[in-house]
This record gives sequence, structure tokens and C-alpha cells, in this order.
Amino acid sequence: MRKIDLYTKTNQLLVDCAIFAFSFLGSYLIRFEGSPPWDYSTQFLWWLPYLLIARLAVNWWTGVYRSIWRYFSIPDALALARSLALVTAVLVGLRLGYPDDAIFSSRLRIPLSIIALEFLLSLCGCSAVRTLRRMLYQHESSGIRNDEKKRKVLLVGAGRVGMTVAKEMSLNPNFELVCFLDDDPKKAGTLVHGLPVLGPSAALPAVVQQHGIDQIILCMTRPSRETLKKLWAFCDVVPVQMKIVPTLEEILSGRSNISSFRDINLADLLEREMASPAELASEVVEIYRGQRILITGAGGSIGTELAHRLSHASPSELILVDKDENGLNDVFLRAITGPGGPKVHPVVADLRSPERLQAIFSMFRPQIVFHAAAHKHVPLMELNPCEAILNNVVGMRNLVDQSIASGVDRFVLISTDKAVRPRSIMGATKRVCELLLQAQFVNGSTRHSCVRFGNVIGSRGSVIPLFQKQVAQGGPVTITHPDVERFLMTIPEAVDLVLKAGTLGNCGEIFVLDMGDPVPIIRLACDLIELSGLRPMKDIQIEITSLRPGEKLTEQLIDSPAETLRATSSDKISLVEGPPIDRVAFLQGVGSLELAALENSPRRILETLKNLNIGFESISEQAPS
Repeated sequence: MRKIDLYTKTNQLLVDCAIFAFSFLGSYLIRFEGSPPWDYSTQFLWWLPYLLIARLAVNWWTGVYRSIWRYFSIPDALALARSLALVTAVLVGLRLGYPDDAIFSSRLRIPLSIIALEFLLSLCGCSAVRTLRRMLYQHESSGIRNDEKKRKVLLVGAGRVGMTVAKEMSLNPNFELVCFLDDDPKKAGTLVHGLPVLGPSAALPAVVQQHGIDQIILCMTRPSRETLKKLWAFCDVVPVQMKIVPTLEEILSGRSNISSFRDINLADLLEREMASPAELASEVVEIYRGQRILITGAGGSIGTELAHRLSHASPSELILVDKDENGLNDVFLRAITGPGGPKVHPVVADLRSPERLQAIFSMFRPQIVFHAAAHKHVPLMELNPCEAILNNVVGMRNLVDQSIASGVDRFVLISTDKAVRPRSIMGATKRVCELLLQAQFVNGSTRHSCVRFGNVIGSRGSVIPLFQKQVAQGGPVTITHPDVERFLMTIPEAVDLVLKAGTLGNCGEIFVLDMGDPVPIIRLACDLIELSGLRPMKDIQIEITSLRPGEKLTEQLIDSPAETLRATSSDKISLVEGPPIDRVAFLQGVGSLELAALENSPRRILETLKNLNIGFESISEQAPS
């Protein structure tokens, strides 16, 4: 049997019509204590149809009936009041402006007391039925079977975020909101969205045990490391799950919403303030709107996030290039948008083929190029230096040549802190790419720039997935040296820097992000073990091995004193200024690198890299012959 919908627009109009009629009648009955004189009874009957039509028409015109009754809120009530006030203002105008001796004055001039009563009764009546509808919906939503147990939830943080989370979770039948905890002493003992604030976060263990809490929600979009560590220590005392609301960049980028709670991760434990994508949004949209954008390495972590972020910047087309078909297929499926979104073209290609690049540029005519493709595994490239040169250096040169020939508007290279005083083949190839950018784009109108940043948390092949796998297997977690430290950033931060550089760069500038101090990897391992609910060196052992080929103890963002930093228009981004290069000699050296790689001569590659004046010194214990 077909279910009858009682909450159609027609039924809503009929309900409001009845409320307006009874409110108008009630105002006369109240004004004249239940016995209105004959003249006023005639006035009521004469005005009733006109008032009903006016009320319904103005409500429709002002959008009152576009709101959903089961979600009725204060903004909806204010919109309703404004709509009702428009008709009331007309009635007041007729009362005050229509002459006493004019024709039909006795009918048109409604007493002010009746006008005021009708407005108040109509507003209260309409608000009441909408509130009742919302309460019925919440009751229906919370009606779960008796054999199902609701999860008791404690919210930490009774601010604006906490209020929003409480409002969202109150509609979920699987949760029972118990209380708030907040470190603001002024909030202790108060009610927030009907929930008591029982005290500071230090009371967490006692409150969890007293109320049988099953889950803790941390209602802070960017809590400090100290706050997280303190709360995590409290959770060690009681076996309860703790989650956190998404970060601001996750919400703004569309990857999440305020009620999509997640586990606390290592990015939350970074000690510096994250760069916010909010300051980039308007500039990104302005620069990239309507453009044809090509992304190399689109199947990687940075390339995937670039495609996702740029798809929200209204480009006309996204050309996603990668030689890894699996990664490319994943990002293609993720980047597909609905009507009005950019056209997405997945292209499987190897940058080492100039002919293939020429065909791609001829077919799609990109206006902006983001070059994220590269071999990035340091130890692996130490064992395969020829492949590193052909893929990273020759591929970069071919891409720049084709970009120049096609007259692209912007070119952005993604580099790494391993390019500074490189001690590995991979780092050396990235430094060569930085200088290639400056050496090749000599003439022409292409705006070109480079972005240099450290390790990206959660990227493919990074140390984090390795640690997670080792923890899941019960340990041990292996670290190459107790003093190893790295600059760390999140994938959204890295992509924000890339997009920002695309708006700032003009002639080969290198940009770096303020990444704070490098983080000891051993502390990173301990944090990850603790986030898994385990104890370092007790539940999970940490083993020190040895530095791998090409690996340094610490990285630098600039080659001081040869390079210096200069401020830019963005507080979080600095410009690297370095000495000029001998363009002719450098390009000849790049040609020698290609020949050595094609002839499969690792020793000649090492010699050529040392002669290129890029500060390269190999620390590999062995080189393939």
C-alpha cells in the first residue's frame, strides 16, 4: 500500500491557512472579550479572505515554504516573523493613513490592538506547529529497537563547534549525548544545547566511569599538541574510544563535514600551526577558473589531492597524466564531477617520450602545468641511478621543452627538501630539476616557479604507513638512527603551498613553507604507537637499525649561506634567493647526465652530478657498477 505523505506543501499551506484564520478570529474575540460588536464582526468577515491570501502569498514570495519543517530553527523563525511583519505593516499603514471620513473606512481601518494580536497569534501558531513537527521527527528518528543499545557520548569542548556537534548528533538514534567537559571555568555547571557541562577535561576519567561513556568526541577543529596528549593520557586510564571533528581544511575542501568524526592522527600532533586553506580559496579560484590544467604524477598522493582541490576551483578541464595506470584510475574516478564540473581526461604516458608529450599538448592545449611526477624513494634510487636520471631529469626537461613550445601560461614544479645539499641520487635529481626550471625558461611569457617542502604525512611510500604496518604486526618498529629528524607537513598543506606558488611565481622562484622545527622520527614512532592504544618499549619495541644509502640525519629547507629567505605576501610562505647559474654549462651537464644514463653508467652519473655545482656529495656506501 502506498504510504500517504502528510507533510506535503499543500498540507502545509492548509495548516497555515487555518492558523491565520483562527488567529484573526481570536484577535477579535480577545479584543472584545468574546463578544465583538456587529460592525467588527462584519469587518472580520470582509477582511478574512484578503488576509489569508495576503499571508500565504507573502510567505510564498519570501521563501518561507522552502524551509523544511522537521529542521525548523531560529533562522527559520526569524524569516517567518519578517514575512508576517510585511502584511502587518500594510494593515498598520491602512489604519494610520486611511482617513476616518473616507468611504469604507469602517471596514479598512482595523484597530491596532487587533492587528498586533493577529500578528502575535499567527507567529506563535506557525512556530508552534513547525516546532511540533521537528519534535515528532526527532522522536521518530530516535525510536530504535529495545534490544539495541545506544552509545553514550561525552563531548569535550562546549564552544561553537561543540554546540554544532551536539545539534547534529541529537538526530542520530544510535547515540545518547550525556554531557560536556570544558576547561573554561565559566562554563562549569551550565547547560549547552540542553547538556550539562560537568567540569574540566581533567575530570574525564571520573566522568567516563560514572556515566558509562562509550565514546568521546573532541569538539575542536585544531587542538594543540599538549591538549591532545593530555586527553590521550586520560583515555589510557579508561578503555574508551576517542574521536575528533574534522579539520578546517577537510571541511572547506569538501572531503568531510562537521559530523564526520575521525580518529586522531599524527598530523594532529604536529607542534606548529597548520596553514589554513581559507586564505587560498579566493586566489585559487581566481587564477585557475576556466583554465585547462595538466597535472603530472596525478596518481600520487600530491597529484591526487591537487586534482581534488582544483576540481573545486572551476577549471574548464583537468588533464591527469601518470604512467601508473592503477593510481591514475583511482584519481580519475575520484575527480569525476557532476554537471557543471570540469572535464577530466586521464592520460597514461611516460614523460621520457617527447613524441608522446607533443601529442598530449596538441590534443588538450593545457594552459597551466603542475609537475608532481618523480621517483621519490631515496634508497631505491641509490640502487637505480640511471632510472632516476631518465625519469626525474630527462622527463622534467622534456616537459619544460613542450610547455615552452606550447606557450603555457604557468608552470609549477614540486620539489623536496632533499634537493638542499643533496646526499642522495634522488635529492640530486630534484636539485637539477629546480635549476632546469630556471635555465630553460629564459625567454617567453610562461610564469614558472618551484615549491620545496619536506616529508608529507600519509603520502605513498612515506614512513608513516610503514610504522602503521609494523605496529599492526605487533612490532618491532624500526628506525634507522635515534637522531634522524624530518620536516613534516600534511597533504592539504603541501597542496595549498603548490596552489599558492602558482599564484605568486613568475620567473623561477623557489618557495618554501614555514614548517617549524624538524620532528625527531623516534618521537613520531612513539606517538604512532600511543595513538594505537599501546605503549612504546613495552607493548611495541623500537629497534634502531642503520642509516640507509642516501639518507641524511636531518634535512634543510635552504642551502645557507648560499641561499637566503625573503618574505612574501603570505605569512606562511617564504621566497628562496640563491646565486645565479651558468646556464650554458649547466645544460651541457644535463646532456651529459642523459648520455650516462642511456649508457647505463652509474659512475659517470655520480661524477657528472658532482661537477654540476649543486653541492652533491654521495654518502652511499656502495654504488652499482
